[in-house]
Amino acid sequence: MEGVIDHHVRALLSRIGGVDICVTEFVRVTHTRLPRRVFTRLCPELDQGATTPNGTPVKLQLLGGNPKAMAYNAAKAVEVGAKSIDLNFGCPAKSVNNSDGGACLLQSPSRVEDIVAAVRNAVPAEIPVSAKIRLGYQDRSSYLDNARAAEAGGASELAVHARSKVDGYRPPAYWEYIGEIREQLGIRVIANGDLWTLDDFKRCREVTGCDAFMFGRSLLARPDIGLQIQALSDGRDYQPLQWHQVAALLYDYYSTTQDLYPAKYLGNRIKQWLAYLKLSYPEATIFFERIKRHRDRELLEQAFAEQMQPADSHHADFPHTDINAA
Repeated sequence: MEGVIDHHVRALLSRIGGVDICVTEFVRVTHTRLPRRVFTRLCPELDQGATTPNGTPVKLQLLGGNPKAMAYNAAKAVEVGAKSIDLNFGCPAKSVNNSDGGACLLQSPSRVEDIVAAVRNAVPAEIPVSAKIRLGYQDRSSYLDNARAAEAGGASELAVHARSKVDGYRPPAYWEYIGEIREQLGIRVIANGDLWTLDDFKRCREVTGCDAFMFGRSLLARPDIGLQIQALSDGRDYQPLQWHQVAALLYDYYSTTQDLYPAKYLGNRIKQWLAYLKLSYPEATIFFERIKRHRDRELLEQAFAEQMQPADSHHADFPHTDINAA
């Protein structure tokens, strides 16, 4: 989720509710000792107790293939204020894999174990170290080897995206592999991949047997999927967010971030988010077509006003639920 889930998005999505913990974009680690500003740029929450404004914990994620550098920078991150470290072995991006990071490391389970162990040994015992993997690199045959390597290295929990690197994001997600990993490991396993709807969640829970789930693109496409899951778990009725409420959320985001970018980029982050919302809300496509070529502040404000009807203002009546469980 590089370049997508920044601290503004984390604050907004955690405020909606249904999320237990957030994970940052990855901090890229090579062979250098990173300065404090690198960590706080990607995770400003480090200066506020490593939580979002509403108190949701934020994990700092590191990505890299050098155990010593990962260990040093993990220790530095904790010194800066990180309360939890996550290790990225799942990113499928070519630029990342060509730089000895992300999913390419799954080609050697021993490297996964070495990196996890180095980080685990470098940070205090009370600091959780988790990892995220895919099912493999070229294929899915190494899924158990890499899962066991992460556990052997000392990971406290493991998130598994149910595809290999070569699978990319093409359907389907192979949840049955996650179920087998969960049965074989003694640590908590978190299911990830293609959890777009409440029905997807139900099927994934049944197939994997997991009690924890990670949402990436799907949370951008359906911002209240966590609240829907909470209501299902509690046996409560829940009315999913309507489009005008989602538009109000977007307006909050637009209002918060509009002064952070040059005028020529005004609205770009909203257009990026609409690409995900199109998957759940047909109205997002109409809104995108309305604003895709425009940078004019007045026009964007007018377009938002139209989309937020029948809400009275940009503070639409979406639920402000504190986050305790998901």
